[in-house]
Amino acid sequence: MTIQTRIALLAGATLFTLTAINADAAESGFFMGGSIGTAAVEANVVDGVVLPDPAPVFDENDFGWKFLAGYDFALSDVFSLGIEGGYVDLGSPSADVLTVPVSLDPTGLNLYGTAGVDIGPVGLFAKYGFVDWEVEGSIGGIDFDDDGNDPAYGVGVRFNLGSVEIRGEYEIFDISEAEDVTLLSAGIVVRF
Repeated sequence: MTIQTRIALLAGATLFTLTAINADAAESGFFMGGSIGTAAVEANVVDGVVLPDPAPVFDENDFGWKFLAGYDFALSDVFSLGIEGGYVDLGSPSADVLTVPVSLDPTGLNLYGTAGVDIGPVGLFAKYGFVDWEVEGSIGGIDFDDDGNDPAYGVGVRFNLGSVEIRGEYEIFDISEAEDVTLLSAGIVVRF
């Protein structure tokens, strides 16, 4: 028996075992939870000013967190579709851009459609929707407030422990006024 055949048999046996251990991983029901992580905000905060190329931008990370709740619809023992909504706080990053102090405080409400696949206790999911965002901030001591609605999407991995789920995910908020707004987080979800 070749090494490739042995690896294929081992992978198949592992997949079968994981599926048999938790065959009902994809279940319908409500869930809620929270996550903490690192929020990254990159934005051009000096629009309309002639700057050298490449122009300096605000590019900072800060502590971020979110609360989420939703409902999953199990299509089979493996596949699920769902809806998820929540509140996200992307921290309060601040920095000097061209010696001008800049501070931002972005938050948002999001709503996603989700799709997931569970193999045993491990699952993968993707989500797509929108974020209703607001940012309060200050540029050079001048306060401002801005808001809008833009697309949002993400991917993640989850580990099911009965009614508790540990998840890690990466979300992108495609905010039109910013270059890049993301949240990399880990959290806990409880299923009812």
